[in-house]
Amino acid sequence: MKTLVLGASTKPERYAYKAIEKLIAHKHEVLALGFRAGEVLGHSIETEKRLWEGVDTVTLYLGPARQEAYFDYVISLKPRRVLFNPGTENAAFEALLQANGIQAERACTLVLLATNQY
Repeated sequence: MKTLVLGASTKPERYAYKAIEKLIAHKHEVLALGFRAGEVLGHSIETEKRLWEGVDTVTLYLGPARQEAYFDYVISLKPRRVLFNPGTENAAFEALLQANGIQAERACTLVLLATNQY
């Protein structure tokens, strides 16, 4: 299952970093998009929006104020679902996703992985 971590970071104390780490440990294919290029455990963090194929899940680590610039991009990827991690909840984005047939879920990626519900 391919997951895009949106808001990826090279800083180990960030939850986006921890999510990449846990996704890799659980054998998920990881794509990473952030504001600064870098690498996390051998996975490059891209800074340009790429039209990746086959993205199942987008997990958000961007606050609502920064999300609007990604609305159309995320929809264009046609993921099955978008996870709104704590602090990223955005009712307008959630409604837009649902209107486009994409599941919007308020959930913590780390908890879902830890409890085998991912």
